[in-house]
Amino acid sequence: MIEQLAAGAMNIFTPFNLAIFAIGLTLGMLSGSIPGLNGTMTVVLLIPLTYGMNSVSAIMLLSVIYVGSVYAGSISAIMFRVPGAPEAIMTTLDGYPMNQQGRLREAISIAVFCSAIGGIVGAIILILFSPTLAEWSRTLSDPEYFSVVVLGLALVSTIGAGNITKALMTMSIGVFLATIGLDPLAGQARFTFGSRFLLNGVELIPMILGLFAISEVLKQISSGGQMIGDAEIESQESTSFFPPLQYFSRFRRILTFNSISGTLIGILPGAGATTGALFGYTFGQRIVPKNIRERFGTGVPEGVAAPETANNAAASGAFVPLFALGIPGSGTTAVILAAFVLHGLTPGPAFISDNQSLVYTVFAALLIANVAIILVNKPIVHLFTKVRGVPQEMLFALIIVFSIIGAFSTRNIAFDLWVMLAAGVGGFYLEKYNYPVAPLIIGLVLGPIAEPSLRRGLIKAGGELSVFVDRPISAALLFAALLLFSVPLLQGTRLGQKYLTFGGIDQ
Repeated sequence: MIEQLAAGAMNIFTPFNLAIFAIGLTLGMLSGSIPGLNGTMTVVLLIPLTYGMNSVSAIMLLSVIYVGSVYAGSISAIMFRVPGAPEAIMTTLDGYPMNQQGRLREAISIAVFCSAIGGIVGAIILILFSPTLAEWSRTLSDPEYFSVVVLGLALVSTIGAGNITKALMTMSIGVFLATIGLDPLAGQARFTFGSRFLLNGVELIPMILGLFAISEVLKQISSGGQMIGDAEIESQESTSFFPPLQYFSRFRRILTFNSISGTLIGILPGAGATTGALFGYTFGQRIVPKNIRERFGTGVPEGVAAPETANNAAASGAFVPLFALGIPGSGTTAVILAAFVLHGLTPGPAFISDNQSLVYTVFAALLIANVAIILVNKPIVHLFTKVRGVPQEMLFALIIVFSIIGAFSTRNIAFDLWVMLAAGVGGFYLEKYNYPVAPLIIGLVLGPIAEPSLRRGLIKAGGELSVFVDRPISAALLFAALLLFSVPLLQGTRLGQKYLTFGGIDQ
């Protein structure tokens, strides 16, 4: 394995592949940092250009773009509350408040550091255990996938800023929006009201741009607030561009737990780095001390570290089902699978052993790309903190322009612009009355995974609901979801507070 990995690294350091690697990492970071232009879209655009390359260089290029875009989505999320990629949705919850507190440099440094560490650990796990993880993922079926989603929906109580009712209401809106379009099994139109534009459902990118970007611009205009924090405050918080080594000790629990859990979530087909970020944020909130846990969502560094560690680890994990089973682990790896077909490659159980040069070159590229992210941290932070000198009005205009471009380029139809505008106005009023918008996106992301898994599981079991508790992993996940959903509800009652304190759960 070490010899194959070394050979893969040597493949990267040939002049042509090194240039391809640098171009891919740069394009990935640019596409992730520009709102609306995500890594999936960039991979789609570049697939035809890879036709003239050999398969090793082509797959390496697309893989590095994916890694770079997952990290860089945090930049615009922190600076403008505009996730540059869906994977950075959870980063906005604490990254943007840190920016407004004058801690922009610190927030970006944490994002860089934890993204790289999560990606490195995820790549190492991928290299060491990909055959074992692939075999494990083959034992999972629809009941497990459904139970994972139920666990994620139960975790939404953490995102609710202390108000479970409002969080569940917005999450339910997201789950409903996920049902719009063609029935995933029967192929019949649902809730489209005769509109052909809704046959494919409500697109995620216009919704994200509307709920986060447009609503924030409306909020700042109406309140006369400041999007970028004060430099004077920041200078007292952070004096170095390079991530301090004490991050290892401060975030050791998050780095350890979320790197492993993120990789495991990433190997679930269809889950991807966005789901990894959701679980990473909520897991991170539960493993930090209580005084920090209660301040999640207000601008704590742990709130940036948790999702950034998990989503980059999940990005590495998404390659396990792609290589070993021929099943994409995320939206971007689904597009990369198309590149496999273009180059005459057939992923499957024997793919890793039969294509060791390609596979270990990709493994080495994932590892080196995450190391490179740390090495380019200083110029990245320096470049993006210069935006503080841009006039506020120009920032608003640029955000709106990029949002329009991003929403339109998803499907090249004007209808998505109206979706973005409606989501922006709706998000503005939801937040005005203290309804969190993040659960809505969570419901929209997890809904399309939950429904087909539930229905296929019931079909296979002849309609017996017991299939979801007969399988050990599924039963354990559902039990955990029940606990996670019940604890916040019990905390609101006198009997519950007495019970939880006695049982040590509140500690």
